[in-house]
Amino acid sequence: MLRATVFLVSGRVQGVGFRAHVAEAARAEGLDGWVKNLPDGRVHVHAEGDAEAVRRFEWRVWQGPPMARVDDVTSEDVLPEGRRGFRIA
Repeated sequence: MLRATVFLVSGRVQGVGFRAHVAEAARAEGLDGWVKNLPDGRVHVHAEGDAEAVRRFEWRVWQGPPMARVDDVTSEDVLPEGRRGFRIA
């Protein structure tokens, strides 16, 4: 079953390799979408693919890379965009 979810991640998540970590995790799970920094210090992630893969991906988002500190992750299911691949914006 296809699932698309937007994640907003807060904490120390900019300048610590967080977007690269997210992109690697998404590609490992075979997900499509994108990740970008927001001006307020959060990171915005759009991931879509197999529902179980998105669930596993969310766990990896919570983990973050070693230098990051994830304080909160909010998520909302959205309509798939139909993009191919996963990119860092």
